[in-house]
This record gives sequence, C-alpha cells and structure tokens, in this order.
Amino acid sequence: MTVPTPRPPRSARARKDIQKYLLSNEGAVIITRRHWAVLLEPAVKFLPVFAIGVVLLVLDPTNRLTSTVGLLVMVGALLYLGLRVAEWWMRHFIVSTRRILLTSGVIVRTVTLIPLRRITDLTWQETLLGQVLNYGTFRFESAGQDQALRHLTYLPDAERRYQEISALLFAKDFGAGGDDEGNEEPAEERRRTPRQPAGGASGRQDTLPIPGLPPAAG
Repeated sequence: MTVPTPRPPRSARARKDIQKYLLSNEGAVIITRRHWAVLLEPAVKFLPVFAIGVVLLVLDPTNRLTSTVGLLVMVGALLYLGLRVAEWWMRHFIVSTRRILLTSGVIVRTVTLIPLRRITDLTWQETLLGQVLNYGTFRFESAGQDQALRHLTYLPDAERRYQEISALLFAKDFGAGGDDEGNEEPAEERRRTPRQPAGGASGRQDTLPIPGLPPAAG
C-alpha cells in the first residue's frame, strides 16, 4: 500500500494551522473541514426561531415591546447560526506523516492530536444519509487510552480518507521501530537489537544446560 503524497492546503486558515502546529519535517497528507452536512441541524434549529422573530417584529410595528422582542430573537438566531458556521469554517482535520490532529475554536484555538503509532484500530461508519451526501464517521482506538480524537463525525469523502489513513498506518515506515512521534530508532539501538534470531532463518536457537542442577533421576 502506497503512502499518500503530502499535498498543499487550499485555504489560508489551513495553511496557518499547518505552519503553526506541524513540525518542519512533517508533511500534511490530509487537510479537510467537516462535511457541510454538519450545518443541517443548526439550520433546522435556526429557521423556526428566526421565523418567530420576524413574525413578532412585523405583527404590530407600533407595539414597541413585541417589535423589540422580535428583533432580539432574530439577532439571537443569527448569532447562533453564525457561530456554528464559524466553528465549521475554523475546524480542520489534519493527518500528517506522523500524527492526526484536530484544530478547533473561533476565539480560543484548541489542538488535539494522536500519534499514528498509537492507533491500534480504525473504524469507518456511514449512515444512509452519509452514503447519499458522501461523508462518514471515524472511530480511532488507541492503546489503553481514551483519546479526544476517538470519535470524528462528518468527515467528507470518507472512503478515500479511510484508504489514505490506512496507507499511513500500515506503511512499513510507520509502526515498526522509532518513538511515538515517528522518529527513527537511534543507530546504536538498532545495532543493539538483533534483526533475526541467532539460529538463522529457521528461528531455532539451541540452549546449554543450566550448571549446578542435580542429575536427572534414572
């Protein structure tokens, strides 16, 4: 399985996140926002509240109370939807040659990450709507840890993302040797660790008797 080639980010926000949070020798393989379908639920909540505000505003223009309440309801609904859109725009799912990162936050930026070497299992799930709109949910399992990146929803083009992440997880350069950040094992450690059993290709290794043991009973 071929490791995907790192690609340049498309948006200025993504380029800024990569420059700020990735190491100089790290290449970004996947950079994406969540699918726009994540905004369907906020939009469904926004529309009736906004409609109520419009009705209150125009119901009796001479009534200052209902007009003020209607205007406040409309502004509140717009702020709610605007905040959800801003969160969607600012959040990026980034997979590098070493780690998986999720950047989020409009005012306070938050970055959660997990090294590729720590991932023990990857589950990909698509609902019926996800199959129609082409998005899915990823579930990452890590060795004995409850990671913040354990459950990621609304990832676009989930099938291709699954193949790209699998290529990184199963590539020979990752998962065999090195530390948790994907750095190669020091040369002296590699020399100290035998590559093959001493008995040769068969793996057989004869042992000598332990001195000092009493003779076996006849």
